[in-house]
Amino acid sequence: MTLEFFRLQTREEVLALYPRFMPVGVEEVDLAAALDRVLAAPVSAPEDVPSFPRSSMDGYGVRAADTFGASVGAPQYLEIKGEVPMGAVPQRPVGVGETLRVPTGAMLPPNADAVVMLEYTAEHPDGTLEVRRPVAPGENLLQPGEDVREGEILFPAGLPLRPQDLGLLAALGVTHIPVFRRPRVAILSSGDEIVPIAAKPAAGQVRDSNAYLAAAQAAEWGGIPAIKGIIADDFEALKSALAAALKEADLILISGGSSVGARDLTLEAIKALPAADVLAHGVAIRPGKPTILAQVGAPPLPLLGLPGHPASAAVVMEVLGKPLLARLAGLAGPSPWGGEAKALLSRNLAGASGREDYVRVRLRTEGETLWADPVLGPSGLLSPLVKSDGLVMIPLGVEGLLRGEPVRVRLFSPGR
Repeated sequence: MTLEFFRLQTREEVLALYPRFMPVGVEEVDLAAALDRVLAAPVSAPEDVPSFPRSSMDGYGVRAADTFGASVGAPQYLEIKGEVPMGAVPQRPVGVGETLRVPTGAMLPPNADAVVMLEYTAEHPDGTLEVRRPVAPGENLLQPGEDVREGEILFPAGLPLRPQDLGLLAALGVTHIPVFRRPRVAILSSGDEIVPIAAKPAAGQVRDSNAYLAAAQAAEWGGIPAIKGIIADDFEALKSALAAALKEADLILISGGSSVGARDLTLEAIKALPAADVLAHGVAIRPGKPTILAQVGAPPLPLLGLPGHPASAAVVMEVLGKPLLARLAGLAGPSPWGGEAKALLSRNLAGASGREDYVRVRLRTEGETLWADPVLGPSGLLSPLVKSDGLVMIPLGVEGLLRGEPVRVRLFSPGR
């Protein structure tokens, strides 16, 4: 038994190790495929939007001074000189006392500096327009560059692109965009007791649920997961499987074999990899104490050893795996995956001595109050996790939380 296991590192200490891992690389993608991708470089506007003065209302392009003093009782009269078709350049300017019809989005004719809305006018058979309300210069129109100015920095590097972001880039004629590659995640399961999910477990055996749970989490958080199968409790088999994963992945996840025991060979197999450095073996969180973080290969690639118990593995992925994937994906700000909700705790909770405690909770609305109901159960059970909406953290050094106390629920994404 090694004493190193009991030198627990805090969650903050583990997260502070992540900057040594670089984003996985850059590729250029078509704008239509850029949703949720993370920008690898700042994007500036190549042109003004709009690129011409355009009407923001259905109405009439006018010289604002020609409408001054207009009212219902004393309207101003202008001569209608035609209209501006959508998508066309006006064929004539607006002179003193003149107007042209302009639909929403049409280009404003030269000399016009405002648009009178349709509802404040009336056309007469002799071709004159009755204006019942004055407009100020610039009213009801968009000036060139009012939405976006050429050269303006629209998005910084490290930003995940949303639908509205893609819409703006499309309006600017951007067809391709540089983004960080999605991290490739190799997922291995270790243990003689693990069998494929299609198999009928014998006494003492369990199906490989951890691999599918971790793969789904990795995919949801922007990774490209690849389940590499089950590795027996054999040093050479583990070393060979990890070495193969090292050649094709940006992040290695291995579940099981991370606790202290005579048959737990994962740590030794990790240490046998090229340029291996075990950064943490044991983290002060519950569940998830036997977590391993290592860097292997050159340039350094992260390896995260997950506990064998399903709930422990899932919590470690939420607390440590999610920010690690965000780092590899090039995210510069807070993770866009999941979110938080404020609720009141529905019962007293005792904390874990010497560790941050992550308690699964289900959200419930009663009147106008959102309650967080703890969903308790051993870390080997999956059903409490399925019944939960998120996690409440009891901080390190806090003995517990009281019923009715406000808590922040770290939501699983997407919520139900």
